[in-house]
Amino acid sequence: MAKFGKLYLIPAPLGENAYAPIPEYVKPAVAHLTHFIVEQEKTARRYLKAYGYPHPLNDLILYPLNKHTDEADLITYIKPLLEGTSMGLISEAGMPCIADPGAAIVELAHQNRIHVVPLSGPSSILLALVASGFNGQEFAFNGYLPIKHPERKQKLQALERLALGGQTQLFMDTPFRNQQLLEDLLACCRPDTRLCIACDITLPSEYIKTQSLTEWKKNKESLHKRPAIFILGK
Repeated sequence: MAKFGKLYLIPAPLGENAYAPIPEYVKPAVAHLTHFIVEQEKTARRYLKAYGYPHPLNDLILYPLNKHTDEADLITYIKPLLEGTSMGLISEAGMPCIADPGAAIVELAHQNRIHVVPLSGPSSILLALVASGFNGQEFAFNGYLPIKHPERKQKLQALERLALGGQTQLFMDTPFRNQQLLEDLLACCRPDTRLCIACDITLPSEYIKTQSLTEWKKNKESLHKRPAIFILGK
């Protein structure tokens, strides 16, 4: 029976000067890898340099996985794994496969009986949830919401109903639309509904606050171009 390589899911810091470092045990696991599936080659090399990666960065073999990647190419990305070479999967979003395209590679790995090795690190979604004060026993991450206003309003109100029923609802948007998302929440949801905004998590500019929409209306924070997680809860 052929011996396949292992697919390591490698965490990345949530930004420069983050206070949540990558766990030390990740570094030796990464050190023996030369093949990586990454979102952006430049930032992947920067992450690996920060890990103290022992090999020349220019010798890395990198496979780009982002919105421009053709799905038909993904099977070629795991060819080294099928030939016995272990690989790493690095996300731009902290933990691979959460709000991240890496799940498609992991699915292929399972289909081909490849061992998947998850390595822990900072996840903005989980850090936001535990800092919100909302129910951590029952929650849902909804990813990106619709952009168009009628659909977005309906989605926000549906999430509000679920949150008021006891299931905490997490969601996000691209940083340049965050301020508009806050305005939409203020316009579409009940004044007494509670909202947590966790912004710039683990960075020096970190901002995490939970309060009612009435209070948010009085004390708005500037969210433009800042990565943030929004949470509705009871």
